[in-house]
Amino acid sequence: MVSSDTLFGIFHTIQTGVGFMGNALLFSFYMYTLLILPRQKKPADGILAHLTLANALTLIFRGVPNIIFSFEIRSEVGDIGCKTVLFIQRVTRSISLNTTSLQSTFQAVTIAPHNCKWAWLKKKISTLIQPSLVFFWVINMVIYAEVILKIGEIRNTSHAICGYYTHFCKVTSCEHEVTVIFLSTIFIQDLFFLFLMAWNSVYMMTVLSRHHKTAKLVRSSTSCSRSSPEHKATHVILILVCCFISFYWTNSFLTAYSELGNKRSWQLENINNFISSCYPTICPFVLIKNENRISRMNFFSTRSRVFSP
Repeated sequence: MVSSDTLFGIFHTIQTGVGFMGNALLFSFYMYTLLILPRQKKPADGILAHLTLANALTLIFRGVPNIIFSFEIRSEVGDIGCKTVLFIQRVTRSISLNTTSLQSTFQAVTIAPHNCKWAWLKKKISTLIQPSLVFFWVINMVIYAEVILKIGEIRNTSHAICGYYTHFCKVTSCEHEVTVIFLSTIFIQDLFFLFLMAWNSVYMMTVLSRHHKTAKLVRSSTSCSRSSPEHKATHVILILVCCFISFYWTNSFLTAYSELGNKRSWQLENINNFISSCYPTICPFVLIKNENRISRMNFFSTRSRVFSP
């Protein structure tokens, strides 16, 4: 009979493999478009390339340790390995949140009417994308530098007196004030970007609703009833935002329940790890399904022309 740990190991393997493949393919497509086909690039390609990169790294550095633990593979990562894995996990998770929020903001500005108060951002937002992405990477690496200082390898979970973050790592220093400041900073940052995503989503749904009512009044041909590329992109972003918020709060609730409980359950921990990796797994396939450049096979046909004699 297959044990629960082995079963979770199979789930983690499938999730990590499928999710990483989807993100890697989509990241390759965006980089190919940005570098080889600059005429076909869109302003949002840079944002989505960063999102798929963050998702791929999250899946690898979260999924592989879960797979190793589930299949009971002996592996001593050491303090340096533990710090590296957890640091990349945390940074890329936050980058995924920041980038999804940035994408929702970009799309909200794109579909905003020209007579709205923040229509002036339409011309400037494209120039703000790259600085914003660089800022996200820098600020998150600074915030999670605390991980490097406070986390170390754990070999016996019964000795983790301060709690631990993964199957292999524990907190080696218990300073209450520092921990409170660290967790408060992360909570405030996450709450801000989640609020920004929610606000953008409500705004985009309002704009789409108004456009739909207007289209009903002026619709006179089939071409008028078709959704514009901007509206299709808006629907995609709304789906991603809803998925992110749902998985984020589910993950947060299970984490709080586990931490506040008297005893850690590894089954619950496995479920929580699986849920936390659902968004980076689903995200690339939502984007691929709605990427017209991929569906028209422009990427593959152009590549064949470039390499043909």
